[in-house]
Amino acid sequence: MSRSDRGKLFGVHTIIPSAITLGNLLCGFLSIVWTMRGIVDAAAGFILLSVVLDSLDGKMARKLSAASDFGKELDSLSDVVSFGVAPAVLAYVSLMQPNIMLGGIAIACVFVLCGAVRLARYNTLPLTGYFVGVPITFAGGFIALVALFYQRIPWQVMPVCMLVLSFLMVSTIKVSRLGK
Repeated sequence: MSRSDRGKLFGVHTIIPSAITLGNLLCGFLSIVWTMRGIVDAAAGFILLSVVLDSLDGKMARKLSAASDFGKELDSLSDVVSFGVAPAVLAYVSLMQPNIMLGGIAIACVFVLCGAVRLARYNTLPLTGYFVGVPITFAGGFIALVALFYQRIPWQVMPVCMLVLSFLMVSTIKVSRLGK
C-alpha cells in the first residue's frame, strides 16, 4: 500500500466516521456485558445508542467525503455485534432462558445468523434507493425496545418478534431508505 493510499485510509476525514463506528461496536459489547450483569435497561439502552451512532457514522462519512470500503466493512462488523449478537443475548437472557432454554438458544442463533447474512448481502448489492430486507439496525433496535418492556409483556412476544424479524432480514422485500 502506497503512502498516499494509507493517507486516504487513515486520514483525519476517515478517522472521524471510523471512531463513531467503533463507538457503535463498543456500545454493542457493553450491552452484552450489562446483560450478563442482569441490567436489562442499560443493556437495551446501549443497543439504542448504537442505533444513533450507526446513523451518524454514515452521515459523517458522506459529509466528509470519506466513504470507503474499509468503512463499509468496519460498519458491518460493528453492526453484527451491536444489532445481531447483543440483542440476541439480551433477548435470550432476559426473556427466553427462564422459559424456553434450548428453544431460546435456537431462536437467538437464528436471529444472529440471519442478521449476518443480511449484512453480507447488503455489502454485495449495488446501492439503490431501497434496502433488500429489513436492515439489521432496525431489527436489533426493535428487539432492544421490546426488552425494555420485558417485565410488562408476555415472554412469548420476544421469540415471535425475533423469528419474524429474522425472516424479514433475509427476505427480498424492499424497504425505503430514510435520511439519505
